[in-house]
Amino acid sequence: MPALSTGSGNDTGLYELLVALPAQLQPHVDSQEDLTFLWDVFGEKSLHSLVKIHEKLHYYEKQNPVPILQGAAALADDLAEELQNKPLNSEIRELLKLLSKPNVKALLSVHDTVAQKNYDPVLPPMPDDIDDEEDSVKIIRLVKNREPLGATIKKDEQTGAIVVARIMRGGAADRSGLIHVGDELREVNGIPVEDKRPEEIIQILAQSQGAITFKIIPSIKEETPSKEGKMFIKALFDYDPNEDKAIPCKEAGLSFKTGDILQIMSQDDATWWQAKHEGDANPRAGLIPSKHFQERRLALRRPEILVQPLKVSSRKSSGFRRSFRLSRKDKKTNKSMYECKRSDQYDTADVPTYEEVTPYRRQTNEKYRLVVLVGPVGVGLNELKRKLLMSDTQHYGVTVPHTTRPRRSQESDGVEYIFISKHLFETDVQNNKFIEYGEYKNNYYGTSIDSVRSVLAKNKVCLLDVQPHTVKHLRTLEFKPFVIFIKPPSIERLRETRKNAKIISSRDDQGAAKPFSEDDFQEMIKSAQIMESQYGHLFDKTIVNDDLAVAFSELKTTFDKLETDTHWVPVSWLHS
Repeated sequence: MPALSTGSGNDTGLYELLVALPAQLQPHVDSQEDLTFLWDVFGEKSLHSLVKIHEKLHYYEKQNPVPILQGAAALADDLAEELQNKPLNSEIRELLKLLSKPNVKALLSVHDTVAQKNYDPVLPPMPDDIDDEEDSVKIIRLVKNREPLGATIKKDEQTGAIVVARIMRGGAADRSGLIHVGDELREVNGIPVEDKRPEEIIQILAQSQGAITFKIIPSIKEETPSKEGKMFIKALFDYDPNEDKAIPCKEAGLSFKTGDILQIMSQDDATWWQAKHEGDANPRAGLIPSKHFQERRLALRRPEILVQPLKVSSRKSSGFRRSFRLSRKDKKTNKSMYECKRSDQYDTADVPTYEEVTPYRRQTNEKYRLVVLVGPVGVGLNELKRKLLMSDTQHYGVTVPHTTRPRRSQESDGVEYIFISKHLFETDVQNNKFIEYGEYKNNYYGTSIDSVRSVLAKNKVCLLDVQPHTVKHLRTLEFKPFVIFIKPPSIERLRETRKNAKIISSRDDQGAAKPFSEDDFQEMIKSAQIMESQYGHLFDKTIVNDDLAVAFSELKTTFDKLETDTHWVPVSWLHS
């Protein structure tokens, strides 16, 4: 056997020697097959883990700190008594005062308690009754603290054996590297488990503390090494594993809320993914329903989503908005009487589950992100938009709407409106050039895609308020919209804060501003609930307009952060 180069002599650890061994043996190996065998043997993960453990224990033995004394409190008392008999100068008085303080006495008492205990790990002896004929049986001992083991089990339907169904990434079982998917469980702490249900075994594990001994038959199938999850998703629904009857193990489930960012650690199981909250220091993953599984069961609950035809419809539905333009001078048409035409595809909401996302931060040379404001009639959306515009007209801008009505003498084309013919308007509608449009008194009004581009091209933040069903069609790489939902406060606060305000009611065909009625408050609350229920997963920020000044301040802070901070956006926006 050739001598091995040990680098810096005795300081080289066993692990470093193990890593270097295959390369140093390479010149002395005749065939590639033998060399591959050596690399496999010395590169075995479990062998590396054992050597690392050996080195850690060896280091602990050498460096194990031993307290100099175990009776510091008694020594302090003896010292104080001795000092009492000496002539008292200022230094002795100060020392006696320190030694008599309760916190110093408590500290010395704690020191003595710790010094008198032995903290070396104590493992129970290996069982003596191992069947020699069971050479494929593996005895595994794990030290369990308060955290779960991080593995789920199931009963094999064909053999009735209890097998490991999955290993949770980052959990105790995964970190040990000793238990694998498919391993057959025979005993837990000496208790046979062949005749037990998985629930009973889980109960045994839950009640076990300290070292747990497993007797298993290793799985014969090889596991493919998994990489740590680099996929991040935004949750588009709330999830509580305790309320999910389908989850294989509620304790292993991960709860989350709409808008939470999750890091996917494993997609090995087509039904149950493993994930953890982004930024969570706990390495252990939890179970969440996979995208396909969640879509399938949500679709079964809402079959009407799947059967609606995706065709263009000429039907009309009442709009939520009061205006297509904030700075319009024609007050008579500034009301919510537009009838918005849209396709049934707008009504067919995608089943909201997860959306793959990635961090994004706007660069100084990029156009600003489109800001979309959504909210029910009367919530104060236009007032907030007006205050934003007035705060910095050079930085914020709004779109100029199109209309087919005749231009009036005091109006200029491209200022109040862009005036076009009815034929051209209808042609643009057919060519999908409008974000949304409506009809009032036989004239069309609408917001075009080009009008948004025009504002963004001036290096301004475009403020756009639209009906919520339109939002998903604006979510493109070009616009990267940030959607803000302006939400009303409770109906009690509405009655209190809006008692002197006025609204242009959607039920009033005359378009006159009138004081809020109880029906207006009820409609505002109901509309907001519908918006949040159907389209809440598309909202990036919700601001409750309880007080206009406070809501404006929150809105302004949101805008400032939008331009400087990193945000999570759909992967498709950056990789299209």
